[in-house]
Amino acid sequence: MNMDWETLLVPYKQAVDELKIKFRGIREQFEKSSQSCPIEFVTGRVKPVKSIINKAYQKNITEDRLENELQDLAGIRIMCQFTNDIETVINLLRQRNDFTILEERDYITHKKPSGYRSYHVVIEYPVQVLEGEKKILAEIQIRTLAMNFWATIEHSINYKYQGQIPEDIRERLQRAAEAANRLDEEMSQIRGEIQDAQLVFLERNDQSSETNLDS
Repeated sequence: MNMDWETLLVPYKQAVDELKIKFRGIREQFEKSSQSCPIEFVTGRVKPVKSIINKAYQKNITEDRLENELQDLAGIRIMCQFTNDIETVINLLRQRNDFTILEERDYITHKKPSGYRSYHVVIEYPVQVLEGEKKILAEIQIRTLAMNFWATIEHSINYKYQGQIPEDIRERLQRAAEAANRLDEEMSQIRGEIQDAQLVFLERNDQSSETNLDS
């Protein structure tokens, strides 16, 4: 593909930066209101050019169809502590009016054969560029910390074997995915205890900081 990638991806970089700020802002608002925050942290990235070319080749997508058919050129990941938080975040996204949700894919209720779990939301997001407003596609992935740990490892192994993961390793990954899911279930069952412990820890940290400042 003979494209000016830097120019093409500028609006997507802008979208990622703006969305990260907005979602981190939600987290700060929850913290200031003393409510339990469903967002642990937020990351984002623009898809690397090499990955774009490979995916376009695999899906037989031509240059003129790239921006309409590759939904994850701009990607945001929202990490949650508990599985119940994912639904809270999804509802927060549905209430926003600064972008339009085009598609939702639930890989938590309907996990992939590999064991992959995550909730994907494809949005149309307006970016202000020199020529005016440009609406671009972006993908938001919402997952727990355990889901993210597994997905990160699986992605690295998949990259190493170029998609041809040996069967024994594939089976181990599937077992690991189920173990991660059981961990999420256990943590959800003791959610109240975890949150109380975190609150006590933060209060003690604040008291310790104040003592150090006074001394």
